[in-house]
Amino acid sequence: MKILDIIASANSNLFRNKTRTFLTILAVFIGSFTIILSNAINTGVNSYIDKQVETIGGDSFIEVFPAAMYDQVVAMMGSGQSKVQEYNEKTGSYLGANISEDDLEKMRKVPGVENLEIFHMLSTEWMKLDGADKKFNVSVEYFPEGNINVDLSAGRMTNNDTSEYEILINEDWLKPLGLSSAEEAVGKTVEIGIKQTAKCYTVENQADCLARVKAKIVGVQAPGVLSMDGDLHINQALDQKLYDLQYENVPKSSITSYIAVGNINPDKISEVREKFRELGYEFITIDDTVGMIRTFFDAILVVFNIFGGVALLAASIGIINTLFMSVQERTREIGLMKAMGLSNAKIFFSFSCEAILLGFWGSVFGIAVSMVIGLIGNNIAHETFLADFPTFNLVEFNPVNMAIITLIIMLIAFLAGTLPAKRAAKKDPIEALRYE
Repeated sequence: MKILDIIASANSNLFRNKTRTFLTILAVFIGSFTIILSNAINTGVNSYIDKQVETIGGDSFIEVFPAAMYDQVVAMMGSGQSKVQEYNEKTGSYLGANISEDDLEKMRKVPGVENLEIFHMLSTEWMKLDGADKKFNVSVEYFPEGNINVDLSAGRMTNNDTSEYEILINEDWLKPLGLSSAEEAVGKTVEIGIKQTAKCYTVENQADCLARVKAKIVGVQAPGVLSMDGDLHINQALDQKLYDLQYENVPKSSITSYIAVGNINPDKISEVREKFRELGYEFITIDDTVGMIRTFFDAILVVFNIFGGVALLAASIGIINTLFMSVQERTREIGLMKAMGLSNAKIFFSFSCEAILLGFWGSVFGIAVSMVIGLIGNNIAHETFLADFPTFNLVEFNPVNMAIITLIIMLIAFLAGTLPAKRAAKKDPIEALRYE
């Protein structure tokens, strides 16, 4: 018999007992479906994150801060504190820790570090739409041009070559400010309240030591995994104005900061991190931020893969049982094939093919059903909880990954069918022909 004939015969033999074969394929299907769908979710999430990283850029950008603040900063990044909250005069948002000029100079001398500068930490208290009464907690930041790119849903990026005060908000701010769309926000004026450090020491009511600055909204940042830090981007002119107001009448020697920003050679991240830790500092890169997001999703998907693995283990036991029963039922047929000159190797191959085909059909059905559910799931997600993320496909199928998973499942099925196939190949033809 030719190999193709053996495969065709094995596929035909599978469906002699349709119920048993169907139940075995169903067991394989459950495992393959779970693994394929979880892999597709992982592909969808990572694909979206990668697109965000490509959009934002800043591969060499770092934020440096005292090591004692590391846990607090990381906790804030994953705590959901970026949501817009109504301002409360009794609370503040300043984190106390400093970077000294001496330490800054030492970090600048570390090989692989470039353009490291003190970051202006602004004690902005609130922001409101010009003419409105309700104020909201706000945090603003300025990054030098070329470090970070921003995906916009309306308007343009801030201009650092103008003396006008400009700000970029994100879509979380539209509803609180009473704006119906990103397009409506562009051109509106907001008012920002910032603490004047020297004045706050001389007044009893802290609200009396706030300076106010008006700025124009020039753009709205599109939703994304890296645009949810809550900090609003401002141009250099506004950054300098707020900084000057904050430290008005404060001796320059008394002005400190706890964050520095700069660039790093991506090939020297490990060496630089070690040197910074020796100095008592930590830094976060774009990849660190992305890594935290990936870890969250990966932890969930590992659970799904465990369920899929357990299902495949159960399916393997089902394959062994199915083939043992098949060998038992076809004992005389095996004896006849041997009497006609079919070798042990071809009999082994014939039953191994049946096991492999059980894995193949289970995988095929798993792929088909998971793709249908994935398509439906994406449509539902875009209409509900992913409505603000139109480019985020929760489920994406990678043909290469699906082929690899199918081959792995077929391999598992082959290994499960090895023992029954060996038993069939070793049967004595005379005894097999006498079997009732």
